[in-house]
Amino acid sequence: MGPLSIFQAEEARQRDDDDEEESIIKKESRRRKEGRKEGRIMILAVLFANSVGNVLIERFNGVPAEERLTWRSFLVKLGAENLKGVKNEELLVACHKSVYIVYTMLGDVSIFLVGKDEYDELALAEAIFIITGAVKDICGKPPTERVFLDKYGRICLCLDEIVWNGLLENTDKDRIKRLIRLKPPSEF
Repeated sequence: MGPLSIFQAEEARQRDDDDEEESIIKKESRRRKEGRKEGRIMILAVLFANSVGNVLIERFNGVPAEERLTWRSFLVKLGAENLKGVKNEELLVACHKSVYIVYTMLGDVSIFLVGKDEYDELALAEAIFIITGAVKDICGKPPTERVFLDKYGRICLCLDEIVWNGLLENTDKDRIKRLIRLKPPSEF
């Protein structure tokens, strides 16, 4: 085989660059998937509680079962100590054992989000803003405990659309509304 022309050399170099770039992309994709499997990048917990500390909804992701009671107790105690007199939707932030906690009051309900790594206090603040907005839309206003429990099913659906397997899934308000539409029982 003779010497390559300038065009052939450029094509060969471009193929090598493309192969290298494709390899890097595949490695990065594999690393992200492994990170999700190991639970390194996620929202660890979403918890709703009433004003006396009873848990209304909880979702744990990547938290071992034996640690969930500890986290539940810790979050409820944190809320009892710090949420008295806080305005609706005023965000509070805490850090505990290299995880971030963002929490707030919405009507009679306190909401806690726990995250680590990429889900730092800023990402959790965005997530809690989306969650509070969705709960207000479902309830029509900041909820009392009774209204919250009356709308429990829709709130759970909404929460599952926003946070799925520890990742912030949907953030668009209209898309979330579309995904959680329920038919009345009479239509089945």
